[in-house]
Amino acid sequence: MPQRLRKVRKHRGSRSHGWGVRQHKGKGSHGGHGKAGGRKHKWTRTIKYEPNRYGKHGFYRPIIGKTTTIINVGELDELANTLLADGHVLNKDEGLIINLNELGIYKLLGSGRVKRQLTLLVKYHSQIAAKKIEETKGKILKVE
Repeated sequence: MPQRLRKVRKHRGSRSHGWGVRQHKGKGSHGGHGKAGGRKHKWTRTIKYEPNRYGKHGFYRPIIGKTTTIINVGELDELANTLLADGHVLNKDEGLIINLNELGIYKLLGSGRVKRQLTLLVKYHSQIAAKKIEETKGKILKVE
């Protein structure tokens, strides 16, 4: 027996449009849980209500000023050997004179051992470094 086509007008004005109280109202009906679909089927909502949801915002403040380059006392012998190979003169009275400031090293720290007499020109140094240099009869001269 032929059936009549369902009229759409029949449910106009009713709350559920013929689906009952709970059907078509659950979590599955609105396209996922939480923020699901923000880049897919809910993209128009994302553009309208959350325009800054994706992408980078703001900036990281750069470090202002120069970084302090350091060297340990234990690395000075290797540095002295390199400088001697490059033609720096060893002074018999004061030992080898190394200007660490010109080499881009601003601070001398006290880790390691010193094996030779050195005269160092440096902006900053630790007390332990000064003690170790003075034990080998060397000097630390402060440069501004």
